[in-house]
Amino acid sequence: MKIQDIQVTQMPKESATEAKIQAWLVSYLAELLEIDSDEIDVRIPFDRYGLDSSALVGLTGDLETWLGRELDPTLLYDYPTIDALVQHLIEESKVKV
Repeated sequence: MKIQDIQVTQMPKESATEAKIQAWLVSYLAELLEIDSDEIDVRIPFDRYGLDSSALVGLTGDLETWLGRELDPTLLYDYPTIDALVQHLIEESKVKV
């Protein structure tokens, strides 16, 4: 499956929670890799799932669309696991409020 085949809609206006962001990322990655979401470990780095730089940029762009806010294209390099990324996004949203 290609990244462009994954449908992304913007998250409802309610604020993103840690659980919602994590669930979205797990679902996205599982769909992209064509595996069950219970096979995704949030502590394993994205590159261990075989994601190359174009896949990471695509994921970042789709996450940006879903969250409805701009994200740094290198975000997944700075926060290389779902767990680290979610923690960063939650902390970042607290600071901006």
